[in-house]
Amino acid sequence: MLRPEVLRNKKDFSAIYSKGKSTGDKYVVVFYRKNQLDYTRTAFLASKKVGKSVQRNKARRLMKESYREVKDSVKPGNDIIMIARNTINGATYFQVQKSLKNALSRVKLLKED
Repeated sequence: MLRPEVLRNKKDFSAIYSKGKSTGDKYVVVFYRKNQLDYTRTAFLASKKVGKSVQRNKARRLMKESYREVKDSVKPGNDIIMIARNTINGATYFQVQKSLKNALSRVKLLKED
């Protein structure tokens, strides 16, 4: 069974890249766009510029774990693509988490507490 909160379709990715907005931080670039759903869908990407498969997978795992910590404070109803920059190699979990929080708060995707 597929999880509904994961972006998969090419048309969704194309729509986010063409009609959405983006912001970047030291380790992460965030593309986002409103969706018509009551939940947020996400995707985590790392291109070959990040490194070989081991480094790319580690970068995705770091981003997923960082997002898991802030998931409850993200506003629902958005599609979000998080792309690792090549500077993520050698970064710690806390650095990536701070970078992701900064990027999400800059575009006002985090709820006000």
